[in-house]
Amino acid sequence: MRNSRLRSIDDTLVYIENEQSRIDITEEHENMIRNTAMESLKQEGIGVACEVDILLTDDEAIRQINARFRNVDAPTDVLSFPMASMEKGKIIDTGNDSDPDEGLLVIGDIVISVETAMRQSEQYGHSFEREIAFLTAHGMYHLMGYDHEDAHDEKEMTEKQEAVLGKLGLRRA
Repeated sequence: MRNSRLRSIDDTLVYIENEQSRIDITEEHENMIRNTAMESLKQEGIGVACEVDILLTDDEAIRQINARFRNVDAPTDVLSFPMASMEKGKIIDTGNDSDPDEGLLVIGDIVISVETAMRQSEQYGHSFEREIAFLTAHGMYHLMGYDHEDAHDEKEMTEKQEAVLGKLGLRRA
């Protein structure tokens, strides 16, 4: 790795910005989101401190982001914008995606629609907390270079996400 000043995983920073106001996001929710992001990195064996930015928004805002960056004019549940080059949890290149002042690998941004998360939790019959944690883990695995384009990759990604949620006590009902 180019930047030998990167600190340990325990120094990872997970920034959360809640720009929506329809659904109450408590400190406990934010702690669960941070814990999910951290556990995802640890389960993958990422050994350096990272920076992840998570934006909690509503359907209209995520629809606009989806239209702008993916040419899909519809809301979605989660979007990921990787900054570091990673492939299935392996850091390929940090490029300019490290913060030399902080010694952090900036792996990317995640955007979650809290409105969609609430609807999906009701649809799937589990808690809102589990759904937000699932979407956080899903976003994290996309940042770490996983995808779900075919059945094998989808199974692999699902197993990893569920392992993280299980570790946090958020197993499927």
